[in-house]
Amino acid sequence: MRLEVARLCLGLLIAGFHGPIADFIVERERVLLLALRRYGIEIPTLLSRTSARNLYFSFGIMIVLIQLLRLHQMAS
Repeated sequence: MRLEVARLCLGLLIAGFHGPIADFIVERERVLLLALRRYGIEIPTLLSRTSARNLYFSFGIMIVLIQLLRLHQMAS
């Protein structure tokens, strides 16, 4: 039961802080792409900031919904 509540809190934290998380990941991806381009490896850009924020928000909400369903099943 504690693990499910911890996962629920993790999902809420991801959904709540999806903006800073996505901005951090996008910045790290940009630095990695620049480093690879210096060595002649061309990789297309992965996600825009808006898409990354939407992705992380959706991921957090999905975790919350799954954990709420699991908690509901455990309580029944």
